[in-house]
Amino acid sequence: MGIVENKLIEHKLERAANMICVKPGESVTAGVFKIEFIHVNHSIPDSLAFAIKTPLGTVIHTGDFKIDLTPLEGGMIDLTRFGELGKQGVLAMLCDSTNAERGGYTPSEKKVAQSLNHIFSDCDKRIVIATFSSNVHRVQQIINTSAKYKRKVAIIGRSMVNIVSAARKLGCMSIPDDTLIDIGEIKRHKPHQVTLITTGSQGEPMSVLSRMAYGEFKEVKLGQDDMVVISASPIPGNEKTISRIINELLKKRVSVLYDQVAEVHVSGHACQEEIKTLLGLVQPLYYFPFHGEYKHLVKNAELAEYMGIKKSNITIPELGNVYELNKKGVKNTGTVPAGKVLVDGFGVGDVGSVVLRDRRHLSQDGIITVVAALSLSTRVLYSGPDIVSRGFVYVKESEALMDEARTVAANAIDVCLNNGGTSLNTLKNRVRDELSKFIYGKTKRKPMILPIIMDM
Repeated sequence: MGIVENKLIEHKLERAANMICVKPGESVTAGVFKIEFIHVNHSIPDSLAFAIKTPLGTVIHTGDFKIDLTPLEGGMIDLTRFGELGKQGVLAMLCDSTNAERGGYTPSEKKVAQSLNHIFSDCDKRIVIATFSSNVHRVQQIINTSAKYKRKVAIIGRSMVNIVSAARKLGCMSIPDDTLIDIGEIKRHKPHQVTLITTGSQGEPMSVLSRMAYGEFKEVKLGQDDMVVISASPIPGNEKTISRIINELLKKRVSVLYDQVAEVHVSGHACQEEIKTLLGLVQPLYYFPFHGEYKHLVKNAELAEYMGIKKSNITIPELGNVYELNKKGVKNTGTVPAGKVLVDGFGVGDVGSVVLRDRRHLSQDGIITVVAALSLSTRVLYSGPDIVSRGFVYVKESEALMDEARTVAANAIDVCLNNGGTSLNTLKNRVRDELSKFIYGKTKRKPMILPIIMDM
């Protein structure tokens, strides 16, 4: 709630929001529903699952979770409450699927502390650590280890600074005196006396780590006196962007440690045995895997079937679909708008599929514009056709192709004018079709063709 409060203040909306702080074990009422909050372990403090009590029965939504028997703060997941709800009867459970492909258990966050201690004890370089800004416990461990080895710590990245500020304000994080410094002060200290904690663990293009890797972050220039630790595993789909950053760092002779070569990260999501444990306690009638790629949802569904839930009672949901639970089972009752909301300039969500299709076309094959002036009534071509190319070929090196294209367009216009009774739209379509066939035959490419033909 502290993070949300900062966002509201930033956008001057704090007076418009009525924020209610809840704790594990408490409940709120919303219409005919009563929602109980259950403590779970995850990489951000105060993570909660929901037990939603409905007129038909209880629906449990796990949220992001794992079973950590030795968490750094807040106590282990409230398995007792899940078991109690299971004995009372649970209608349905929606369960985190992120690590459903991984066997065993997710390691405890305490394991990272051992790795950090080993890295810091044997490093005479400046250490730059990128992690999720929301992983408050990880950031706390990095600060504690830095203080242990007499290093100053600078927090970099807007989201990292905001979340650390909120965590300190709420008492979720404590920083030893004289440990934290501003980014502008790092040059006053030797490399082995400084730790930088930054955003960018997922290779985000505008993140601090990405800008450092490409030499675009003026406050910090990385080189052979630096070690970068990426304390996070790639979210599915981000593997390529992270690999590019690692490659750029290595080109600068920076030492790089990441999840595949060092134990610098543990997940905040449950592996197979933890999912099975929760399933065994809750024993829901219906089961909905969520959170993950489709392959993760399918694996989670297989785990549920293995644990005794009927296959007919397991639903792998599709994005945007609406599912209705009643005494007869689960029914798909329609869809709602869902997915990415595209932001372009001041426009939010106003870039439609047709515009996107045109942009992809332009980015791949370029555009050819055909310009001509004519009279449909007198059937006379006054000027053109002129051919303008952008992103297709370099005109000065393809004059012969452009001359032939101009001839093809002129012939198409002549045919239409000589036929009589041709509309402007028909003429444009004829030019587009003839030119498209000609260019594809010559180049095997399909640029966007835009006829601009004026009827004088």
